[in-house]
Amino acid sequence: MTDQSHQRIHISAQFSRELEGVRDDVLTMGGTVESQITKALDALLDGNSELAEQVIALDSNVNELERSISDQCMRILALRQPAAGDLRLVLAVIKVTTDLERIGDEAAKMGRQAVLLSEIGVQEKIAAQVRDVAVRSITMVKNALDSFARLEVGDALSVILSDDDTDEAYANAREWLLLFAEENPASLRVAMSYLWILKGLERIGDHAANIAEQVIFLTEGVDVRHLDSQNTRDLLS
Repeated sequence: MTDQSHQRIHISAQFSRELEGVRDDVLTMGGTVESQITKALDALLDGNSELAEQVIALDSNVNELERSISDQCMRILALRQPAAGDLRLVLAVIKVTTDLERIGDEAAKMGRQAVLLSEIGVQEKIAAQVRDVAVRSITMVKNALDSFARLEVGDALSVILSDDDTDEAYANAREWLLLFAEENPASLRVAMSYLWILKGLERIGDHAANIAEQVIFLTEGVDVRHLDSQNTRDLLS
């Protein structure tokens, strides 16, 4: 084998390690974000301001991971000029980390609302409405990250299809909260805080669906971002 061939093999192996490192960092970031939103929900439902402060503090870690992964991707694009599947991986990673960073932002917002609400006390009727949407959104994030880790198209499709159910649960909870605020004007401030939290949870579900769409793009080379659920299902069947 010539020196030139040895060099090509060395560069190829190094490139593979770089891609694997970026993918591992995305999964680390995903685990951090998943922990962040789970803690945010626990802080909210338990009225735990100390846990809520931990959620807020985690946001800087998430932001730093996003910057690091973005820098790695820019370096790979500039120096390696990836093609085909490798290029799709880098492009998907850039979009996935953006969505993860925004999920982290929503979790931090939930943490700040949890701090405010901890001073008032948990209202179980309202919390029950939020809990249902939160569980759906957190499950979507977990499943989206699992589909990315395993590059499993079927699981990614399930996440996308579940977004409609999460949106419906959000709409029902929002309607209930608006009626509650109308009937209990003294609790308007509390209701508004929970409405902000609900909207954040709905956005988290949307970001999870975005991540699942990138899994499909990465594995199938198909952009499904602007397709509705049925067209996405038909395209992949």
